[in-house]
Amino acid sequence: MTDATDVPAADAFEQWQEERTASVSAPYGPLSLTGTHWIDDHPDGRLPAIPGTWRVDGDTVVRTLDGEETRLGADATVTLGERRLVVIVREGLWGVRDFDPASPARTAFVGIDATPYDPDWSVEGRFTPYEGGHTDIRVENADGRKRALGLAGELAFTLAGQEHTLQVAQQPDGRLWAVFADATSGRSSYRFRFLYPQAPDAEGRTTVDLNRATLPPCAFADHFVCPFPPPGNTLTVGVEAGERNLATAPSV
Repeated sequence: MTDATDVPAADAFEQWQEERTASVSAPYGPLSLTGTHWIDDHPDGRLPAIPGTWRVDGDTVVRTLDGEETRLGADATVTLGERRLVVIVREGLWGVRDFDPASPARTAFVGIDATPYDPDWSVEGRFTPYEGGHTDIRVENADGRKRALGLAGELAFTLAGQEHTLQVAQQPDGRLWAVFADATSGRSSYRFRFLYPQAPDAEGRTTVDLNRATLPPCAFADHFVCPFPPPGNTLTVGVEAGERNLATAPSV
């Protein structure tokens, strides 16, 4: 049970959940991704269900449509009716993502299965940066390819008297990013999840709030290339908190 002293945190969590649901179900949110097409996989330049031809030329992608060429850099967007095509690059490989607000996943979405707020899952953590600032390791991604994951240090915390450590990246705004699994992964929750603790203070202190463990983008669409947890980032404890899976529509 949540007592009166936890009401502000519970209210903030409820607002966060509402904002999170609105974000993933937005017209061009992760539910609308219907394809990620790597240009090298299509030597003729013709991407599935996308008009024109596409080729890589240096640090741009060239789209040819009706005899006219358009050069597009990373993150450039092309409008195709209600759809949006977004150019991406990953380790030198260029691709095009196809976002469609009418995607079956977005149409069928009924919500996120998440656990109610529990203050016991919010604990103090301590971030220790790696000597030299960061280290790159290669981990398998959701599409079966291995890619580099830049890690900035270790985040230590204690749950129910047991110490745990996660290897974490650090975002440009200072927030940490953990890709982790736990004893519930692939059972009562998705196979892995993300966590974004706030930027640590000067002494490395931050809050590890597992109530805000989120589903990775690839839980909403198969076409994302989410990294799997790096070695050592599978917690022995079952994290019965946070986002668990996509909710399912009640049977009629």
